[in-house]
Amino acid sequence: MAVIGSPLGLPSVGDVLTSSFVRLALAVLVASGLAALVIDYVRMLRLHRKMPPGPMPLPIIGNTHLLPKVKPWYYFEQLSKQFDSPVITFWIGRNPTVWINDAQSASELLEKKAAVYSSRPRMVVFAELTDMQQSSDPNAKVPGTNLVTMYYGERWRVHRKLTHQGVGLQQVRRYRGFQNDESKLVAYDILRSPDQYVAHYERYAASVVSIIGFNRRVSSIEDPIITEVIAVMQKAAELNVPGKEFPMLFETFPWLARLSPRLFPWIFKGLGRRRRGQEFFYTLAEEAHNKDPDQACYINDLFKERSKYNLQKKEISSLAGNLFGAGSDTSSSTLITFTLACCAFPEVLSKVWEELDRVVGPHRSPSWEDEWELVYTKAFTKEVFRWRSVAIIGGQPHAPVSDDEWNGYHIPKGTWTQGNVWSIHHNDKDFPDPDRFNPDRYMKDSPDARPFPNEKGYMTFGWGRRVCSGQGLAEQGIFITVARMLWAFNIQKALDQQGKEIPVDIFSYTDGLNWRPQPFKCRFTVRSPEIQAAIEREGRQALQDLSIYDGESEAMDRFFKHNKQEA
Repeated sequence: MAVIGSPLGLPSVGDVLTSSFVRLALAVLVASGLAALVIDYVRMLRLHRKMPPGPMPLPIIGNTHLLPKVKPWYYFEQLSKQFDSPVITFWIGRNPTVWINDAQSASELLEKKAAVYSSRPRMVVFAELTDMQQSSDPNAKVPGTNLVTMYYGERWRVHRKLTHQGVGLQQVRRYRGFQNDESKLVAYDILRSPDQYVAHYERYAASVVSIIGFNRRVSSIEDPIITEVIAVMQKAAELNVPGKEFPMLFETFPWLARLSPRLFPWIFKGLGRRRRGQEFFYTLAEEAHNKDPDQACYINDLFKERSKYNLQKKEISSLAGNLFGAGSDTSSSTLITFTLACCAFPEVLSKVWEELDRVVGPHRSPSWEDEWELVYTKAFTKEVFRWRSVAIIGGQPHAPVSDDEWNGYHIPKGTWTQGNVWSIHHNDKDFPDPDRFNPDRYMKDSPDARPFPNEKGYMTFGWGRRVCSGQGLAEQGIFITVARMLWAFNIQKALDQQGKEIPVDIFSYTDGLNWRPQPFKCRFTVRSPEIQAAIEREGRQALQDLSIYDGESEAMDRFFKHNKQEA
């Protein structure tokens, strides 16, 4: 068979045709890619014009490049002022996100339109990469395994119902007895070792939810459940703050998440603690149930409902873990903020002391029966919630279940919609001189009081159907503990070697969604010998009363031993 070619080594006709075809194919691919890019960018620009104002997005990356490395809530507050709009749009990659920066707009969108803004957006990092799967179809039979990330629907209602059985507003009053005893131990422990006040707050908060969940208290600040729970919750908080570095960059480029186990092994190692937390909580739940299935506690209620609702292992784990998330890290962080406020603003203490001394006196600590008379103490507690709210961007994002129109703006179905609690609680119109800690804001006859869209006067726990399930438990526990600590101690700045006060920084906070003050030293000075005697007497009695919840966890010991060996 003759071969058409060139004796001089020139390309054959076949080679020329093949080369031309390859070039043509590449040209078509490039042209198609450019066309797709242009079409997608036109879509972005059209949507940009319809949505609330915000910076102009770039193709593919949107506005991600503009994000600060830490604490983006400050930046979104600035953008709101720059565009003179309480609601702004910020593009994370090819997807718009909506940020609400004032209380009135948050109320109109997330409370008055709660039925619309009741779902979740797709969360690549917080949900998909940490094994808290979200179905790609919000109407799927199993739209997720965790109430926190689950799309709104029937399964979400099941999880919400089960959560309310544990920490709903109708349930938490039943916990006042042991919650009050654990609070007494906070004062007792701080009296004996004030330098470890953070650990005492963490033990208290973890112990309350451990009794509710597993009928076992946390008796020691060295109990590994404290460090594990705090670490898991802090890691979770880090995984839902918009960012331009890994792992949050996966939100900008979701397709990278499919390749990430092999290309980004160090990132998945960092996400491991979040996934390990699910195993940890199920280990505790299974042990508590097997030990005494008839004992009244939240976990046994879940196992009783297991067959009725076809609860999977991951669902029980997530429900148990959410209990801790609703009441441990958040409550302890709030108490640390309370301590910082006392150090930074000592001038507010005399007024609350006057009320506590008049209503309670020095021979016993505050009780639930005093609550209605402790008006200023309640205002003090509300200001703690407002001044530096733990969930600084309002917890997890909302998403509309359908396209929405608001104030002439279009917000598409599924859009990441977030309430910027920092900006909401630091609006000069609602809270003049917002960084000043001032309980008078919550006294009705005070000139510092301002109207607010809701009765509480703060939006610390979120909105609508996605409001924090543990709100009642947290408010109840924070009030009695704040009242007791104010009654017991003068909380002041620490002293240096020369006897001078060491300044505290009211802006020095961690970077996660659930933030807390960076470590700082302070002084706890008991206010009188009579109060000290009452603290000691009540502390010893509380230990006796709580002894019914004492116990060890063999399963937890095995869990930590196993994970230590694997590490």
